[in-house]
Parts: sequence; C-alpha cells; structure tokens
Amino acid sequence: MPVREFKELRVYQQAYDAATEIFGVSKDWPKKETYSLTDQIRRSSRSVCANVAEAWRKRRYEKHFISKRSDADAEAAETRTWLQFGHDCGYLSEEIFAELDRTYDRICGGLVNMMKDPSPWCGPDKSVQESTVLYES
Repeated sequence: MPVREFKELRVYQQAYDAATEIFGVSKDWPKKETYSLTDQIRRSSRSVCANVAEAWRKRRYEKHFISKRSDADAEAAETRTWLQFGHDCGYLSEEIFAELDRTYDRICGGLVNMMKDPSPWCGPDKSVQESTVLYES
C-alpha cells in the first residue's frame, strides 16, 4: 500500500500515540513541574511528530529530508531523557516508563534507518511503499 501522507508512516503513528500517552500521564504531575518537566516532555514528544511531518514534505530534497529526520531523532532522544527524569522523580511507574522508553527506542531506530538509506523515500516522483521499505530495527 503506497504511503501518500506522513500520517500513514508507522514512525509517525508511533510518535503520535506516544506523545498522546505522555500528555495523559503528565496531567497528574505536580504543579511545581508545570513549566519544567511537564512542559519540556510534552513539547519534545510533539516535536518528534512535527519534524516527521516536515521531513515528509521536504522529501524532494534528500539533505532536507535527512536534516528533519535528524531533528526528529534528537527530539525523541530528548523525550527519553525527560521520561527518565519523570520515572526517577516518581511521576511514572516502572511499567509506563519502560513501555514509553521502548517505544521511543523503536522510533529512534526507525528514524536512523530512514536517514541511513533515504533514497526510497526521496525524490519528486517517488511512490513510497512502506511495506517494502524496512526502516524499523
């Protein structure tokens, strides 16, 4: 099945679902964390999705595609750091932390693999068949 828009990419769907889950679990975090941990983790997790979307629109130009994927990967890594803080501060259970950390590990792996071989994704006339392009680790 051809991928026609960024929302159809597995890496986008994983990132979106994870960001939504982070928003939900962070609603109960202490008010004192509102402008530090809570705001930071919400912003970085949402930024992964935004950068994946931007990369999709810039896929005509391989270097732009890679740059935006790199930004998404960096935001995912930042989110993993905030998850660790959330866990270590006692705001995330071991189970939720482990699940989200594994998800972001898969997201990072997918983004890195897409950057290592951008040719199936890039170019003006490319019709991407996601099922034929392996990018998840």
